[in-house]
Amino acid sequence: MLVYILSLVVAIASLTIYASAFFFPEIHRKNDFIWSGVGLFYALVLWVFASRITGGLLLGHVASVSLLLWFGGQTLSLRGQLVSKGKPTSVPTAQPEIKGIQQPVSKISLLEKLQQLPSLIIRPFNGLIVKVQQVVFKNPSVNTKISPSPTPESSTPESPTSEPPAPESPTSEPPTPESPTPEPPAPEISNPQS
Repeated sequence: MLVYILSLVVAIASLTIYASAFFFPEIHRKNDFIWSGVGLFYALVLWVFASRITGGLLLGHVASVSLLLWFGGQTLSLRGQLVSKGKPTSVPTAQPEIKGIQQPVSKISLLEKLQQLPSLIIRPFNGLIVKVQQVVFKNPSVNTKISPSPTPESSTPESPTSEPPAPESPTSEPPTPESPTPEPPAPEISNPQS
């Protein structure tokens, strides 16, 4: 059982040395890949031959693994002290990116997004609308753009020969509101006590 634990410890230590190349490149050295491979092979040998390792041989492997871990830790700490004089690599976190995305999104409400929708739809067709107006009215100086928000005035220019619209005739009868029908009251339910 102890040999399996030793094997896992050696494998994790070897993978840590391997991963240091990606997370802390300033403490990584070229031969670390080779030594992490040797450590993984040693972990595999310990795992495969765990049933045959007993007594004094087990004690020897415990001592060698202890020395390997100690020397590896000392080497990495020495490299870290040498690099600390320069600029160490900061481990990236996702917090600044999340805050940077949440702030602009939280400022825009659904109503504002819906108000921007017409402008987003009309914008690609704005040049086409101007060209159509120029062709229809045969006036090359028309530079009107359609506003994305609806306006109470009509957006089409009126020709000078058109007649003004006829005024609406007022109705003499005011609309009568319908009175709602009252609902019958709900019957009261009494609970018999037993």
